[in-house]
Amino acid sequence: MPQQRLVCAIFFGLSMSLPALSSASDLADPPAAEIDRTVLPIADPVYPPSDILDVRDATPPPHFEVKAPEGAPNVLVVLIDDLGFAGTSTFGGPVGTPTFDQIANEGLYYNNFHTTAVCSPTRAALKSGRNHHDNNMGAIIEMGTAFPGNTGQIPNEVAPLAEILRLNGYSTGAFGKWHELAAWEASISGPFDRWPTHQGFDKFYGFLGGETNQWAPFIYDGTHPVELPEDPDYHFLTDMTNQAVSWIRYQKALTPEKPFFVYYAPGATHAPHHVPKDWIARWEGKFDQGWDKLREETLARQIESGVVPEGTKLAPKPEAIPDWEDLSADEKRLFSRQAEVFAAFVEMTDHEIGRVIRAIDETGQLANTLIILVYGDNGTSAEGGRNGMFSEMTYFNGVQEQVADMLEYLDRWGGPETYPHMAAGWAVAFDTPYQWTKQVASDHGGTKVGMAVRWPQGIQAQGGLRTQFHHVIDVAPTVLEAAGLPEPRLVNGVEQRPMDGVSMAYSFDDAEAAGRHTTQYFEMFGNRAIYHDGWFARTIHRAPWEQQPRRPLADDIWELYDTRTDFSLVNDLSAKQPEKLAELKALFMSEAAQNHALPIDDRMFERIIPSLVGRPDLMAGRTSLTLAEGMTGMTENVFLDIKNKSKTITAEVEVPEGVANGIVLAQGGRFGGWALYVKDGVPAYDYNFLGLERTTIAATEALPAGKSTIRFEFAYDGEGRGKGGQGTLLVNGEQVAEGRIERTQPTIFSADETADVGIDLATPVVETIGSEARSRFNGHIPKVTVEIH
Repeated sequence: MPQQRLVCAIFFGLSMSLPALSSASDLADPPAAEIDRTVLPIADPVYPPSDILDVRDATPPPHFEVKAPEGAPNVLVVLIDDLGFAGTSTFGGPVGTPTFDQIANEGLYYNNFHTTAVCSPTRAALKSGRNHHDNNMGAIIEMGTAFPGNTGQIPNEVAPLAEILRLNGYSTGAFGKWHELAAWEASISGPFDRWPTHQGFDKFYGFLGGETNQWAPFIYDGTHPVELPEDPDYHFLTDMTNQAVSWIRYQKALTPEKPFFVYYAPGATHAPHHVPKDWIARWEGKFDQGWDKLREETLARQIESGVVPEGTKLAPKPEAIPDWEDLSADEKRLFSRQAEVFAAFVEMTDHEIGRVIRAIDETGQLANTLIILVYGDNGTSAEGGRNGMFSEMTYFNGVQEQVADMLEYLDRWGGPETYPHMAAGWAVAFDTPYQWTKQVASDHGGTKVGMAVRWPQGIQAQGGLRTQFHHVIDVAPTVLEAAGLPEPRLVNGVEQRPMDGVSMAYSFDDAEAAGRHTTQYFEMFGNRAIYHDGWFARTIHRAPWEQQPRRPLADDIWELYDTRTDFSLVNDLSAKQPEKLAELKALFMSEAAQNHALPIDDRMFERIIPSLVGRPDLMAGRTSLTLAEGMTGMTENVFLDIKNKSKTITAEVEVPEGVANGIVLAQGGRFGGWALYVKDGVPAYDYNFLGLERTTIAATEALPAGKSTIRFEFAYDGEGRGKGGQGTLLVNGEQVAEGRIERTQPTIFSADETADVGIDLATPVVETIGSEARSRFNGHIPKVTVEIH
C-alpha cells in the first residue's frame, strides 16, 4: 500500500487488511550467498503477501539492511596534490614527513607507483579503477573538448569506488579537492550528477576546482556554499582536517560496526603555496645550497635507504633549468624563499594527515583500517617556469613575472597577499632522480610518486619495499579485494565498463611476487609513453613551461628504456633496439585506441575557451546576462565571458539614506578581476590585472538616496587577446568618469574565485572595499545586466 494511504488509514480509523506474513519462517533473511553484489544497488527481498486480518496475529518482516561483508576494513585514501617522487623523507626528500614515514614503516611502500601526470585525470582514475580517458578525463576538466575521452564529463559506465562501497554498506566522506566536475555543470543549475554527493559520497566538504586560496577558499558542504569565518588565522587545510576528524568520530560514535571510506584530498601542495608563518620559519636557510646540490643530496639518501637501486644516476636537468651557480644573488634569495615555503606546505600537510589517522586511532579501529597514502597526483609542478610567480594566474595568462617585482613580496611569500608558485628548478629537485615533472606523462618524474599502505589486520609485513609496477587505477580494485567485494557489472541500472586496474593485494605479503600490472599507456598534452613488461618507450612533446609543442605529433622523437636496469631513464636504447621500439609504439597506438585516447589533443590554453574546442558552454550564444542581489558564487565557466571584447554593465540600485557602500558586481579577486562598486557613496569601476596593475575609474560625486542606474561601458581595442580599452562610467545617463585600462587578462581570472552580485566572496578585487562581510552592498540591487559586444 502506498505510504500516503497507510497514513490516512491510521489517522482516520479506516478498517483495512494490511499485508503481513503468515509465519516467522517466511521472514528469514535471505541467505548471504543469494545476495548478488555484482548488481548495485542490492535489491530488497520480496516477501509474499499476507492473508491475516489482524496485525496482532501476524509476525512483521525482518528489517533488511545492506551491510558490508563481515570484517570489511575502514578505508582511508589520501591523495596529495603536485608532490613528486622525492616529496617525502621516506623517498629521500629534504622535508621530514613523519606521518608518511610511520605508515611506510608499519606497512609497505612502493617505489614504482604511477599517476597520469595531471590532477583531474589521476583523481578520476584512482576512484574508478579505469584509465583516465575512459573517464573522459584526457586532461583537466577546464580543458575538456567535444571528443570522447576528453569531454571532462565522467560517464555512468565507470561508477566510482565511493558509490560501490556506499551501496555495499559503507559510510562515505570526501574532504578537500574534487576537480572532477564538468566545467559547465558547476552552477546552482546543475545537473548535480557529477557533484561529489552524487558520485558516491554521503558527505563532501571542499572545493570543486583545481586549486583554492587556502586563506580564502570558495568551499561547499555538499552542494551548499560555506560562508568564511572572520578569522585572521583561518586556513583551509586545517578546516578540512577538522571536518574530516569530526565526521569520522561521529560515524564511529553512532555506528561503530559500520565501515567508512574517507577520501582525503587536500589542495596542498598545489599552488598557491599558502602556509602560516610559523611553519615557514622552520625552513629558513635550508635551501640555500640550491636545486643542483639538493638533487645530489636527495639521490644519495635514496640510494643509502635502498628506495632506488645502487648505481642509479641523476637524469640530466631540462635545458631550460639554469645551473644554480649561474644565478644572480637576487635570484638565489628569491628562489630559496620559494622552496622554504613549499617545504613548509609539505610538512604542514603531512602533519594534518597525521591528525586524521590519530582520530581513527582514537576510535579504536586503526588496526582494521586500510590506509593508502598517495603523496602526489602527479610529479611536482614546474608550472612556475624559470622564476616562479607571485601570482599563479600569470601562468595561465601568458605573463612572465620579473624577479625584481617578486622580491617586493619576499617577506610575505606564502601569506594572504600572495598567490605563489616556485621556480621549476625546485620541481625537478623534488622529482629526483628524474628529469621531468608534472604534465610530462612520458617521464617518471611526471608520473611516479611516493605511495604507502598500512592495514595491520590484512598485511603481515612491516616496513617492506615493493618494486612491482603499479598505477592509480589499481587503488579501486585493491580496496574491493580488501573489503571482500566483487567488481560490479551493473550499477544504478548501467552496465559497467570493466576496471582496467589490478589489485595490489597479491604483493602485500610477497615482495618477490611477479607484477600483475604489465602494460600501461600514458598520454597528456601529447606527451605519451607505453610501459610493457619492464620496457618503456616515450616521447617528450612539450615541456610544462612551453606554450607550443616542440614538433608535430607525427614527427615526435621516440626513446626506449629498460626500467629493470635503468631506474632513472638515462640510457636511451632506441638506436640499439629499433625493433623493440617499433613494437612498443604499435602497442601504444593499440592501447590508446582501446581507451579513447585518440585522437591526441596537444593544445594547451586554447582548450580553456569552450568556443575553440566545442565543449558545452552554459553561456553559449548568449550576449547578455541579467542578475540581481543574492546571485553569488558563479564560477568563471558558468558566467558570461567578458574577456577580449567590449562590454556594458548596467545596474539598477537603490541607495539607502546616508552613505552607500559595497560591491554591485564583481568577478575574480585579489589576483585578477574587476568590480563595479560604491565607496563612500561614490560609484566606481576597478580592473585588477593579475594583482600586478590596478586601474580605477571613479566618479567625483556621491549617489543620491533612492533609485539610480549605474552604467559602465568598456570599448575594447580589439586586434588580439589581452588588449586594453577605454572605460566610461555613467550615472542616470550622464557621464561621470572615464579612463584607460591598458591591459586585460586574456584567458582566466581565477581557478575558484567567483562572480557575485552585492558582495565579493573570497578575496577582494578592490582592497579598499575589504573582505566578504565588509564588501556587502548596504542598499538593494534589483537588477544588473552584463552585455558583451
